Amino acid sequence: MTAATSVADVLVVLGDATSLARRPPFLIERADDAAALAAYRALRAAVFVHEQGLFRGNDLDERDEDPRTVVLVARDRDGTVIGGVRLGPVTDGPDLGWWAGGRLVVHPASRGGVGPALVRAACAYAEGAGVLRFEATVQTRNERLFSRIGWQSVREVTVAGRPHVLMRWPIGRVAALAQGTKSDLGPLLDGMTGVPGFVGDDGVPVPGSDVVAACDAILPSMVERDPEWSGWCSVLVNVNDLAAMGATPIGLLDALGARDRSFASRVLAGVRRASQAYGVPVLGGHTQLGVPAALAVTALGRCAVPVPGGGGRPGRRVWLTADLDGGWRPGYAGRQWDSTSRRRTPELRAMLSSVARARPDAAKDVSMAGIAGTLGMLAEASGCGAVLDVAAVPRPAQASVGDWLTCFPGFAMLTAGDGPLRAGPATSAACGELVEGSGVRLRWPDGELTTVIESGVTGLGTS
Repeated sequence: MTAATSVADVLVVLGDATSLARRPPFLIERADDAAALAAYRALRAAVFVHEQGLFRGNDLDERDEDPRTVVLVARDRDGTVIGGVRLGPVTDGPDLGWWAGGRLVVHPASRGGVGPALVRAACAYAEGAGVLRFEATVQTRNERLFSRIGWQSVREVTVAGRPHVLMRWPIGRVAALAQGTKSDLGPLLDGMTGVPGFVGDDGVPVPGSDVVAACDAILPSMVERDPEWSGWCSVLVNVNDLAAMGATPIGLLDALGARDRSFASRVLAGVRRASQAYGVPVLGGHTQLGVPAALAVTALGRCAVPVPGGGGRPGRRVWLTADLDGGWRPGYAGRQWDSTSRRRTPELRAMLSSVARARPDAAKDVSMAGIAGTLGMLAEASGCGAVLDVAAVPRPAQASVGDWLTCFPGFAMLTAGDGPLRAGPATSAACGELVEGSGVRLRWPDGELTTVIESGVTGLGTS
């Protein structure tokens, strides 16, 4: 018995005529059983082979045998499969976040709203799977349907001897993250003083000295939810900011607001543990009890000639150096990668000192804007654009491309220059270049470029 008929039976037994009448005419679900897959394929044969004559015998291909392929089916109120669509990775090997949809089919008696609903469901499923490029080859007569949903036409193609259009679903995940975290900085900070050559950098050189200062606050909601982890992260983000400028950390100042002593002790336990792990002392600060949660840390370091975030130029290679060990922080899957809390002090210090040893043209610690957004910030400060090679980006096997390019990755540095960073346990690889223009584009294995950030990220302009 199907899930749809089971629900109907329960409503009948309960005498709930109102809910029974309000049931949607069809439901869309993932086809995970042999019967549903067989019904979907039978429907495809009826439409594509017998009705339209696109194929002879059957329309099956290698995508149907790929275990990564996902099939979504639409069932009517009786549980009968009346439509379906398949989607999955385009390339062999690791999933690069490039998927294609296809074999969209609807029973002749159910055409109308089922097809568009299946397309929307496929788009939502792909985005949820961390996909950043989602395409389909669409019969020319269906181009208007897809366009109304929001798909963009790329170019004309031929499939099974018939005219089709390659269409692309616009996935704005990277742009939305950059917009939500960084786009207001330019207008907000307009007119405020800064150090020439380091506007928008992770830290700032203190004029007349070799001191570099950095300051970061932790989201109050995160402090409330996970006080010990927030304490750890308050140190992590600040020492990373110093490291991006080639500075050696010498001390920290913390400012903590907490509702009571017990809560404050939990936050400070995380600060203390990170301070000891990184070998950077807490020199002082301020603590206030009886107030909403708030945490900010200032880090001080030394560097005679800091590495700027805006020192790149068109033609320079882009390198990502990241610690790929560890896993998603519990409660923050897809958003925060934790490798640092498991590292020993020598490993942490090796990563922190990597920029200082390599002296690249430009360096940025990957921030809340994620890898792609932070690359956009480096490029913006350098007065140019950037291209990121998706297949060359070092990435943990457990992370989808969409999650990895938009998460906070623990330790990750983007640099522009001649060579990799030597960063202890971290992995370093060339994965793009700075180019003329602005914004960030992703380059895929077929050579296609897709834009994920149109122009500047922060609005602060060239450093």
